Amino acid sequence: MDAVGYDALLWLSFGGPEGPDEVMPFLENVTRGRGVPPERLAEVAEHYQHFGGVSPINGLNREAIAAVEKELGAQGIDLPVYFGNRNWAPMAEDTVARMAADGVRRALVFPTSAYGGYSACRQYDEDIERVRAAAGENAPELTKLRQFFDHPLFVSAFADALRAAHEGLENARTVFTAHSVPESADQASGPPEEGGRRYSRQIAEAARLVAAEAGITEYDVVWQSRSGPPRILWLAPDIVDHIDTLHARGVEAVVVCPVGFVSDHLEVVWDLDNEAAERARELGMGFARAATAGADPRFAELVVELVREHLGDAPARKLSDFPAAGCTVNGAPCAVGCCATAAGRPAR
Repeated sequence: MDAVGYDALLWLSFGGPEGPDEVMPFLENVTRGRGVPPERLAEVAEHYQHFGGVSPINGLNREAIAAVEKELGAQGIDLPVYFGNRNWAPMAEDTVARMAADGVRRALVFPTSAYGGYSACRQYDEDIERVRAAAGENAPELTKLRQFFDHPLFVSAFADALRAAHEGLENARTVFTAHSVPESADQASGPPEEGGRRYSRQIAEAARLVAAEAGITEYDVVWQSRSGPPRILWLAPDIVDHIDTLHARGVEAVVVCPVGFVSDHLEVVWDLDNEAAERARELGMGFARAATAGADPRFAELVVELVREHLGDAPARKLSDFPAAGCTVNGAPCAVGCCATAAGRPAR
């Protein structure tokens, strides 16, 4: 099937170091202009060094891209996939320059985040604006695909992973987790007439949908990976604090589902598989972590379905009443009023 006016698909992600010498330069890229103290960067850098200075994110992205390329081929869609990052090689600026040199004039963009909000959505719009400006007059038109937190394939992949994580654990409490953001950023992530808080409301809706499909009636939604000075309020409770609370209530085991994350990158394997798991062990609690959706075969199907949906060849499948937010012009917000300000952006 011809991609009807589109020449390529750009896989746009966060990026991560792939060696010890890359860790501090990467973190400096991530936090540039945000006043993060050097001691905080050194603390985060130590997390990466536990894994040889290599973040899993680039490798996971390459595996996912290969799966998407295979799925595109299986469905007869002629659309080459390019890979670019915001913060580390392959940098999106370099990728888009190569796309232009290859003759790409119009491309769809798949950002590796399912949600709205500044860091999850609007910042990818800013990436698109920046890389097109860097490419100059030959810059390809870039159109971002919509958010997919409530897509049936995303939900079913997490639901199956959650059921698998519960196997072998008796009386385990289900806890959904996502990346925390400042309260001010969350308030600004949706139009006031809708109550704002598009990001946290979408996380809560995704958790509800996954729990319902997994047959779970009681669960909690908590947050992780906050950073920045203590005086700034972030979404709470934190996952480790919540494990303490559950233990005090007599809960014997916990199953954590990282519904806010597409893949098992560093903030999943460190904050959950190390810090949260260690705290549960200290308290004598059972602990299991559900897999993320990115490695599930359905994820590649999801990406290709979003492409076909944009091309008018597939219906917009959704399990919630949230608008099917997504950019339709270069640099446009993901929905009217969404992510209207960058104020309060987190220092990740």
